[in-house]
Amino acid sequence: MSSIYLDHNATTPIDPGALDAMLPFLREEFGNPSSAHALGQRAHDAVEQARVQVAALIGAQADEIVFTSGGTEASNIAIRGAVARDSSRNAIVTTAIEHPATVACCALLEGQGHPIARIRSASDGVVDPEAVAAAINSRTAIVSIIHAQNEIGTIQPVAQIAQAARRHGALVHADAAQSLGKIPFTVDGLGVDLLSIAGHKVYAPKGIGALYVRRGLSVASVLRGAGQESGRRPGTENVAGIVALGEACRIAARHLEQGTTPMATRTAALLSRLKRLVPGIVCVGESAARLPNTLNVLFPDVSGRRLLQSCPRVLASNGSACHADSEEPSAILIALGIPRHQALGTVRLSLGRSTTAQDVEDAAASLAAAWHQMRTSSPIAAE
Repeated sequence: MSSIYLDHNATTPIDPGALDAMLPFLREEFGNPSSAHALGQRAHDAVEQARVQVAALIGAQADEIVFTSGGTEASNIAIRGAVARDSSRNAIVTTAIEHPATVACCALLEGQGHPIARIRSASDGVVDPEAVAAAINSRTAIVSIIHAQNEIGTIQPVAQIAQAARRHGALVHADAAQSLGKIPFTVDGLGVDLLSIAGHKVYAPKGIGALYVRRGLSVASVLRGAGQESGRRPGTENVAGIVALGEACRIAARHLEQGTTPMATRTAALLSRLKRLVPGIVCVGESAARLPNTLNVLFPDVSGRRLLQSCPRVLASNGSACHADSEEPSAILIALGIPRHQALGTVRLSLGRSTTAQDVEDAAASLAAAWHQMRTSSPIAAE
């Protein structure tokens, strides 16, 4: 039987249109965008066209888009660049449910003496904007918050948090790697100064991303080199990847115009089917606003990692970090107050454009069969 890919939050296939757009720049159109001759100028023009396409998807201006190697680099430029702007503002406010790109960056800065406030979320996976607001003060350089949590899909109240940050003169950065192309939003609607994009989450290749930088905002560069990307991200541009990202954003805008209801309907059908087949299964953040494609479900009395190993037809993931013969539950789920033994049963199922109703039925049946088999053979002892 063919496999069913339900790991679109980990990465997406390249959209055929994005692939077609990038191929010429891997072949005959190989020029350096900084070269003055015709080959270089065609590459330059292609990069600028992609900048327009990316900007259009988020309601920005083309000159506010900085191309990077991915979402991690974009977030590092945003956060590290923000704290380097003003020595009198060296503090960071973030949350306890961030992507590792933000977590590791903040940990690095904390080791260098920057105070970090990490706000916990409620049990439904949503951060209280008032709790974030209470942590912001005149020393806060930046508030960095994930727009849609990558493991559970919960959408955070970025716009409300941004209003509080504005009152204290702090910058606001949103990690939009998971939300881009899945739900409609604009940078003005969110009220952000900086926003990170990861190409491979939106049907573009891996190794390309972008950072939105509000016009007029000066953010120190993390790298040193030539003057590409207005000096914010020096280095010869990944033209093929940039072109693919631009086209992927254009295609994503078209899909968003058609609405997110079909995706949400298939996701709801998957959860409904799992609830019928697996008594006691829990959907994390079920009552909260979530991405239309994302389910984080807790299978009772089994390891989610071993469940997926026992069900090779369904290609999905979980939040556990496995170390040799032991495994640890997702730090995100523990931060929500979920007991360790229950959190170990996590499986993240993230649908994509190509996921069919039959895929949903087959995936639910396969996972349920594997769960029943495991539960009778080697259940996890409750703690």
